[in-house]
Amino acid sequence: MTTFRIAPSILSADFARLGEEVRNVVSAGADIIHFDVMDNHYVPNLTIGPLVCQAIRPHVDVPIDVHLMVKPVDRIIPDFAKAGANIITFHPEASDHIDRSLQLIRDHGCKAGLVFNPATPLSYLEHVMDKVDMILIMSVNPGFGGQSFIPQALKKIAEARRLIDESGRDILLEVDGGIKIDNIAAAAAAGADTFVAGSAIFGQPDYKAVIDAMRANLAKV
Repeated sequence: MTTFRIAPSILSADFARLGEEVRNVVSAGADIIHFDVMDNHYVPNLTIGPLVCQAIRPHVDVPIDVHLMVKPVDRIIPDFAKAGANIITFHPEASDHIDRSLQLIRDHGCKAGLVFNPATPLSYLEHVMDKVDMILIMSVNPGFGGQSFIPQALKKIAEARRLIDESGRDILLEVDGGIKIDNIAAAAAAGADTFVAGSAIFGQPDYKAVIDAMRANLAKV
């Protein structure tokens, strides 16, 4: 039986009430807080850094999943580990030495993962599966919230699931981008077990109603 995890992205939260927002979404049933970091360099947007992660850490007991859309990545990894991150993922294109960056994350006590954009091949995993705790498939191009799900991502999710199963390792398979109540089951059927949702949750008045509806559709998979 697959354990499904809902990971609301605080990119879509009300930043003026961020502590309250993360408490509310966890109370509504969230399993993980997804924390998007953009640097206006690797992606054309600028978001939040380690101080914000440190600020919300006391408000929730669930894991904080930090997705680094920054280049280079190694300099900032220790800062997020110290700020309370539990999982840190990055894009292979943003590191000159992927194996070293993964090991750096693990050396700082966090789980490590790689993120794959729609046009990024999964072949990067070939030599580092032993250091990967999470694979994140982007179902939109990174940089902005509120984008529509790219259906081609389902094939990539299925391929990543095959690689995980063949490895025999306990690796989370996360999908991020355009996840909503009506498509979460398709992503799960393809093999995903962890689902990032931003505007689909934080854009609604009742977080629990959305998360409950997502879980109801996941239960049908």
